[in-house]
Amino acid sequence: MKTVIELHNVSFAYEQRFILEGIDLKVAAGDFFAIIGPNGGGKTTLLRLLLGNLEPVRGEIKVFNRPPRKARRFIGYVPQQGNLDRDFPVSALEVVLMGRLAPNRLFPRYQKNDYEAAYTAMRAVGVEGLAATRFGDLSGGQKQRTLIARALVAKPQLLILDEPTSSVDYGVAQEIYQLLARLNQEVTIVLVSHDLGYVASHLQKVAYLNRRLSFYHPELESQNSIAAWYGEKKSLWSGGR
Repeated sequence: MKTVIELHNVSFAYEQRFILEGIDLKVAAGDFFAIIGPNGGGKTTLLRLLLGNLEPVRGEIKVFNRPPRKARRFIGYVPQQGNLDRDFPVSALEVVLMGRLAPNRLFPRYQKNDYEAAYTAMRAVGVEGLAATRFGDLSGGQKQRTLIARALVAKPQLLILDEPTSSVDYGVAQEIYQLLARLNQEVTIVLVSHDLGYVASHLQKVAYLNRRLSFYHPELESQNSIAAWYGEKKSLWSGGR
């Protein structure tokens, strides 16, 4: 199986304080991989390292066998919270089209194929009919689907999501996870989640992060559910960011 993400002994520190220590991780093509853990445990920092927005103080990171910055074109990213002002007059379609902008393009100049890709991505997540709706007028679930479409529009091979259901209710969260399960048939997914109920019920590839990373191994934890394992991990650690 092709390796998509590989970390060897990765550590990251901020102002001489270690946020992550000795992280080893492999994610294979087609995986649906969840990272759980307490607030301040370093989950978002780990995602930023994978995206190439931060550099480790120690260790090596490869994404598609490249340094993360050189792999960005293969990655779609959905942040924890959209940075779009709800009063900014931009439509759902325009939000999705932002995913087609090259890093060095200062002004949008979209071609026909950009619009075709945007509508295809919106159709895939069920918001094509909302293309003309102002983003600020969408419901929480519709906004999240739109942001997922923005991440998908460049046809990534890896989708990274930071707390994709943090701002929606239970029913909408289940719909988003069902959507991600369908998308996983085409793209590798890594997500940070606090939704232990879904993770425990649907995923087998799970890691707990609180400065250090440990893995749930179903073949070794047959007498221990993910929820119980998570509780044990929390009891072993205190603090950490």
